[in-house]
Order: sequence, then structure tokens, then C-alpha cells
Amino acid sequence: MVASKEVKLRKDKSVFDLVSEHNHEKVVFCHDKDTGLKAIICIHNTVLGPALGGTRMWSYTSEAEALEDVLRLSRGMTYKAAISGLNLGGGKAVIIGDAKKDKNEALLRKFGRFIKNLNGCYITAEDVGMTTKDMEYIRMETEHVSGLPESMGGSGDPSPVSAYGTYMGMKAAAKKAFGSDSLEGRKVSVQGAGHVGAYLIELLKKENAEIYVTDIYEDRLREVSKKFGAKVVGMEEIYDLDVDIYSPCGLGGTINDNTIDRLRCKVIAGCANNQLRDEQVHGSALMTKGIVYAPDFLINAGGLINVYSELIGYNRDNAYAQTERIYGYTLDIFDLAEKEGMHTQQAAMKMAEKRIESIGRVRSTF
Repeated sequence: MVASKEVKLRKDKSVFDLVSEHNHEKVVFCHDKDTGLKAIICIHNTVLGPALGGTRMWSYTSEAEALEDVLRLSRGMTYKAAISGLNLGGGKAVIIGDAKKDKNEALLRKFGRFIKNLNGCYITAEDVGMTTKDMEYIRMETEHVSGLPESMGGSGDPSPVSAYGTYMGMKAAAKKAFGSDSLEGRKVSVQGAGHVGAYLIELLKKENAEIYVTDIYEDRLREVSKKFGAKVVGMEEIYDLDVDIYSPCGLGGTINDNTIDRLRCKVIAGCANNQLRDEQVHGSALMTKGIVYAPDFLINAGGLINVYSELIGYNRDNAYAQTERIYGYTLDIFDLAEKEGMHTQQAAMKMAEKRIESIGRVRSTF
């Protein structure tokens, strides 16, 4: 999530300035007085296909912060789909509000009506603050939704697949940094024990990693600590730990000017979106510091792969098999970055942009 201080620095820019910065195609502001719905749907790029991306419900400190978040997230989805070889564009939505207090059937169904009016150029799924049950409500108003419960013929919760892809990317990064992809005995700090973070911790536990965890919710910490033996640490303490791997699995922007110098890890590999506060500045800083960074939109693509599989005929084994390829893709990115003397985020973006450009030329001939 964007820090409020950084949002204030952008007050001189209009909504249209922000939208045009990264060539977003469409931004839709959704408001309904009766249900209290305040939401933003952002479509970044549809060259490869319809924009698919989850809906996040969060108590943003301001509408400017919500807009900044959805713009960054939707752009990340474009790169995520492209680098994963999916025929999808990038989009995202945010609902402004407390998911534990403000969410209800009427609000979600009204949101579904807004999605319906986009005529299929945006397909939603679940994200932070949302569940498969919420997708059921949205589905009552529009067919443009994925990540439905298995009881409705859907793929269910995508979190385990997201965690598996992150785990594959983490193992590839470990191989690059340590010469072996084994995580046994490795010290791993996990920032965020939500749906995906908890499944990742389970995978790390099975490989006998030494796990440290933090989260804003005490109940989550108690659960993962009791279940997996993870050591609970403070929200700020997580940056100062002497660990092998730092895994950001909460909201974005945690790799920034205030944290990079404090990190003592050799690898960063997590499932959070937009981990680098500034892609170029902080991507380069990690490279200079000798930290192996597994690009977030590459290794957290398992959830997108899973919900995309639902659209074309879901098969769980196929979804996991495609997600497992993230291991090889991550090694390819490391090789490209080293060969061309660029940081890994830049290399991953270059690879994604190359696919978008080439397929865009194919589709422009008719």
C-alpha cells in the first residue's frame, strides 16, 4: 500500500496525469449512495486479452491512496499475465472500506453491476479483504468473475497456488544466491500471514526452514505460530533480522529508502504486489547491495494462473504444473539480468514488454 506521505507529494498531479503516466486504458469510479459503495476499477492494458485482476477491499486513508494503489496494481497485472504466457491483459479493482465491517451482499452485488457494464473487458477475482463467497455475490450480477467456489464449478481459493508459485520462485532465488535450492535450515522472515502468506509458511515448514513472521493482525500470528512453530517478531523488527530470505507477503512498497539499508538478507522473494516502492531506484539499490530479488509479478503469478485456468476449463493439476514453471522462468530472468547488466525487475519487465509488443503486432494485421 502507498504511504500517505508519498501520496501527498503527488497532489500536484491530476487524475488524468496519473492515468497517463503508464498508459492505462480506462479508470472507472464506482459510487452508490444506497449501499455506500466506493470503488475504482482500473484497466491498464488489453493487448493480450481481457483484463483479469482481483478486487481488493481496504480501509485506505484517502481516495488518492486508493487510486495510487489500483493504478500500480493493474499495471503489475499486465506484466504478470504477459510474463506467465497468459492471454490476458492487466486490470485491478479496489473497494474503499473495512472488509470486516462494511462488506455485505448488496454492496458486492452493486459492484458486480458496475463490472457487468464494462462488457467483459474486465474480469474480477478475489484479493486482499475478499473471499470466494464474495465472488458468489458478484457472480449474481455479472458473468465476468473468476475464482468461484468449487461448489459452483470454480477453482476455489487461489491462495494455495499463489503460495506455491512464490515458493518455486524463492527456491530458484536460493539456487542463484546459495548454489542450492534447498530451504532446509534457511532463515526466512515472512511479512504478512494472510491467505497466501500462511500457505507459504506451511510449505516452508515442510522443508524445515526456520521461520520468522509478522502481521498487523494478532490472531493470524497466534495461529501460524501455534500451527507451524514460526517465531513472531515486531512489524519493524522484521527488517533488521539476520536472515537468509526476506519474504514480503503483505501490502506493497516495503522495499524503500527507509528499509533497504536495514535488510541483512541475501534473497528477497515474496507474494506481495509492488514490493519495490520505486522500481528503478530500489531495483538498482538491491542489485548494488548484492541481494537477489525475485520479481514479485513473476513469482506471485500462481493465483492468476489458477483463475485463468478456470476460464478455459479448470484442471487443478494443470494449474499447478503451469505454476511450477515459475522456477525456470525465474532462473531465466536472473540469467538475462546478469547478461545485460540490469537489475532483475528491469529484466522481467523487458521480457514481459517484448511479448506484449510482439503479440500486439500479430493482432494488428486484421
